[in-house]
Amino acid sequence: MRALRASSASRTSPTSRGKRVLSLAVIAAVFAISPLFVPQVAEAQQAPPPANLPRRQANYAWDKSLLRASFSFRDVITPELTKKLSNGLTMVIATRAYVLREGESTPVALAVRTCRVVYDLWDEVYRIKLTAPGGDRDLAVINVEGVLRQCAEARDLAVVDRSLLVPNQPHYLGVIVDVNPVSPQMLEQMRAWVSRPTGSTSIGPSDALFGSFVGLFVRQIGTSDGTLRFRTQPFKL
Repeated sequence: MRALRASSASRTSPTSRGKRVLSLAVIAAVFAISPLFVPQVAEAQQAPPPANLPRRQANYAWDKSLLRASFSFRDVITPELTKKLSNGLTMVIATRAYVLREGESTPVALAVRTCRVVYDLWDEVYRIKLTAPGGDRDLAVINVEGVLRQCAEARDLAVVDRSLLVPNQPHYLGVIVDVNPVSPQMLEQMRAWVSRPTGSTSIGPSDALFGSFVGLFVRQIGTSDGTLRFRTQPFKL
């Protein structure tokens, strides 16, 4: 009798087996299409090293022993972000420009700038606080074009002292631009970095903004409202 009961319990009807197969198929499909399971791994696998990032043209000029760079990143401000800005929401654009030698993955210098902008609904102007080497500047512009000109372009940014470069070896800038980064700690570190004297951009492993350099150029989901990463053409001493 016990053997008969066990045998009866182990039998499964074709209908039950079909339901189980269908349930497993549905679960597998959910895992395959759900963004909660895939993108972070995919992003990390597809992220190029800094040297292979999309190239963007920069203009370089020597100011005595200090190299200054000018470049644009207007495309980080999407139409959606422009709409949010025009509705009076505060926006912070944080830019980090790392100086690297071609063929090496360790930065030798870092230049940063931050731009905080909010639309003053009462006076109908965009109020900007620009923090960059040399101190803070408070500005007011009348339209989005003015915001882009002040906050989405770097003009004559002090990036590296001549003493940090190796003669006749190509160097380049690896640039990361974040819109509304969620990490207040990173913004505080950037503010502290900018307070250093102009031209003091040398960076080493003991500096807070050095981080895991490879990881800096991997897109990290949810860390900001918008991110742009690129490298410039090389320059030599």
